[in-house]
Amino acid sequence: MSDFRWWHIEPVLTIEDELFGAERWTAPMFWNELASGHYYRVYLAKGEVVGYAGLAASPPDEAWINNVGVRRDFQRRGVGRALVDDLHAEAARVGARQILLEVAADNEPAQRLYASYGFEVIGRRRGYYQPSNTDALVMSHDL
Repeated sequence: MSDFRWWHIEPVLTIEDELFGAERWTAPMFWNELASGHYYRVYLAKGEVVGYAGLAASPPDEAWINNVGVRRDFQRRGVGRALVDDLHAEAARVGARQILLEVAADNEPAQRLYASYGFEVIGRRRGYYQPSNTDALVMSHDL
């Protein structure tokens, strides 16, 4: 696991394309996250980026998991869990009382991962993901 740096943006965009297609984040979005000082990490395997995750903390109240992505050929190998563990530890380190996130309503594997940490659905954002018009579930976990 390493800090997400500008040179990781290109390989992360490849993962974004693979996972999210038209709803993927863009390079300027990641540049903005890094410039804003948000906490971002990459998971490396043999020097290649195979996963990434980001957290925007607003202590003392909350921290938001902005994104978690794992290359398809590395899914179900503990990479996502390692990234979420890292974000969880950072949220606790900065004193956040609650972690929140949005996840696609049709992304059951991610929902199961978050539920295993104690995240619960607290709301729904209808048509949040565009252009697919997929709902987002808002999930929360108290620290």
